[in-house]
Order: sequence, then C-alpha cells, then structure tokens
Amino acid sequence: MNRFLIPANVKRGQYIFGLFRPVDLIIFGIGVIATLILVATMPMEQTWAAVVAVSPGIICSLLVFPAAYYHNVLQLIIEIYKFFTERRIYIWKGWCILDESAESKQVDRKLD
Repeated sequence: MNRFLIPANVKRGQYIFGLFRPVDLIIFGIGVIATLILVATMPMEQTWAAVVAVSPGIICSLLVFPAAYYHNVLQLIIEIYKFFTERRIYIWKGWCILDESAESKQVDRKLD
C-alpha cells in the first residue's frame, strides 16, 4: 500500500529560497536599485526627499512579502483584480438547464 499524501507546502520547493519566484526577485531587485539610485542622486536634507527616495524599495518589498493563503501580496492583488474584472455570471449547462431563469437565458443569448 504505497499511498502518499501530497503535503500542503509542496509548491514551496519550486521557489527560490522557498519563498520567491524569479519575477518576485526581479521586482524586488528593481525596487532596491531604484532606491539606491535615488538615494545617491537626491539631496537628503528634506524629509520628503528621503521618503521619495526610499519608497520604491519599500513598495517592492511589500509586494513580494508573503501573505496568508496566497504566495505574496502581489498575487493577492492580482486575484482581487481578477475577481472584480472578470465575468461573475457563471453559466452551467448541466442537468437542470430546463429549470433556469429568464435572466440567465438572456445572458446566454448575449454570449452566443
């Protein structure tokens, strides 16, 4: 009886350091490089300049930060965007197609 269960964190083995996809590291790297360039070129006498200079690194770090039930905050934002922009009326043409309402028939005609 060689029955094996797949552990919940099996996908983590495909990530770099168990946390990052290559895209995540690219986003983080671009944010850090932009921060270093801004810190080197902007005058830091004023507080707003320091905040502007450090903000790309902070924003990119927050995007690749791990989030519960999602890979990271960037993936969570993508899922929220997809939820609000994709179609929400799901048409199921199964065994109860004769019992559907008039509204779903109109939607069905629009899709055809």
